[in-house]
Amino acid sequence: MNLLGKIKRELYGRAVGYAAYAGICLSSLTASQHDLRVFYGGARAGYRGGPQVKVKLLQDIFPENRFDFNVLYLSSGALYLPTEIIKKIKAKGVKLVINQNGVFYPAWYPKDWQEENARMARALDLADHVFYQSEFCKKSADKFLGTTAKSFEILYNAVDTKNFVPPLNHPARENFRFLVTGHIGLSTYYRLTNALDALVIARQKGLKVELSFSGILPADLEQDFRRKISDRALDQYFILSGAYDRMSAPHVFASADAYLMTKHNDPCPNVVLEAMSCGLPILYSASGGVPELVGTDAGIGINVPETYEDQPVPSAEDLARGMEAIIANRDVYALAARARAVEKFDLSFWGQRHREIFSKLCSGAG
Repeated sequence: MNLLGKIKRELYGRAVGYAAYAGICLSSLTASQHDLRVFYGGARAGYRGGPQVKVKLLQDIFPENRFDFNVLYLSSGALYLPTEIIKKIKAKGVKLVINQNGVFYPAWYPKDWQEENARMARALDLADHVFYQSEFCKKSADKFLGTTAKSFEILYNAVDTKNFVPPLNHPARENFRFLVTGHIGLSTYYRLTNALDALVIARQKGLKVELSFSGILPADLEQDFRRKISDRALDQYFILSGAYDRMSAPHVFASADAYLMTKHNDPCPNVVLEAMSCGLPILYSASGGVPELVGTDAGIGINVPETYEDQPVPSAEDLARGMEAIIANRDVYALAARARAVEKFDLSFWGQRHREIFSKLCSGAG
């Protein structure tokens, strides 16, 4: 984040934070402490990126109260409030709950990663309870933040399994289609080039396979990638479908046979849960929190070095072999993916667990 971005974040955080603090000070607090009232610390709800999705899902369960609240819920991926304001709010009896996602480290955030981690560490140290999104998230936080929450648990992200469902009749296609989605920037462009390299080998092996990308790709990268596709004579086998909105997301997943995720050290990607809920087997880089989500039955993980200093990707040869294995056993993996999403990651459990922790803290039992 550049200097202007930091200044904007600081000003926004102070404005939102002091307004909330003033509301707490002026509030009559007539509502029962058991009446849960949650403030999300200025985090925006929406469908662009994990933090926005989380806040949107929570707001549907716990509508936001910005000026008279007893729970302050902060996401590490959307941390705006300065520490001094958090302390003032906590001094009024408000309980602090943090949802801890990933951390900053040199491989993907070479500038100021220590400074950004220090911000998260200060907030984490004040938390009454922490939801780590995966075992990997806790391991990374322990390593880079230098503090362990006094009260914590692993609570994976959630998916609405009633909305993200497999198609009633899986379409028959001439080519087996692997789907890639995301907001691709320069630091994650390797996800597409790695997939393209694997596609070349897979088709050389005689596999009837194609790839589809749906998401955001800057114009300069799209131009470069289309050239790479054309240079390999794969224009009809690597489809760039453009951005999609939340309403059409289930249809995007329904257009594919399996999902490809090669982002390194992704802590707990919602999109993997959505793909599994739609019955898509997952072919993935066995790094970050993704192996915890997929397990041993819902897809195939390709081993990569465990590191925070680089962003290694699976070899194209290993990915091509993974494609071949998933194509051969697609139905088995698909059933397992859907079952695992429903059993372990359904939104109802996630919301209920938040309610239990909020109630426990506000009743004084926590």
